[in-house]
Amino acid sequence: MITFVWAEDQQHQIGIEGHLPWKLPLDLHHFKEITYGHSIIMGRKTFMSLPKVLPGRKHVVLTTSKELKRKYQNNKNVVIVQSKNELQEWVEKHKNQNLCVIGGNSVFKALIKQADYLEKTAIKATFTADTTMIPIKYDEFSLIKKESHYPDEQNKYSFDFLTYKRKEQSNETNINI
Repeated sequence: MITFVWAEDQQHQIGIEGHLPWKLPLDLHHFKEITYGHSIIMGRKTFMSLPKVLPGRKHVVLTTSKELKRKYQNNKNVVIVQSKNELQEWVEKHKNQNLCVIGGNSVFKALIKQADYLEKTAIKATFTADTTMIPIKYDEFSLIKKESHYPDEQNKYSFDFLTYKRKEQSNETNINI
């Protein structure tokens, strides 16, 4: 099962200079709840934006960097894949596990047709950013859960946790005689 996990503002912005443009501790807690114990799939820039290798998660990183491959070759929590084909092979081998795609855009684009669930944090504000989320055909998904949050001492902005599930594809064929 593949789940996309991300946060975006009202203009679908998701990052600036390799980092989140906002600070929402509750969203980070939500991210941990969703991804803990699962493999997280990302590109090099997303991996480099993390403060460290996150505990309790296997990191699958799409990159052509030979330096990263050497650096993490003995780390059992980091798998380096060097092409989209290699990423697809890895996903196919692990399709019975919960896989969380966390960015960036090239990884989202490569796996969007295989996404079963979307876990989106929709922030009710607009930020200066340089990265926008890829277009998603929401008509292919059903909203199955919405949890609203309002500003508090630690979380400065209103936001919603939205969970979408891919709609079942009908295998029936209409035959007119």
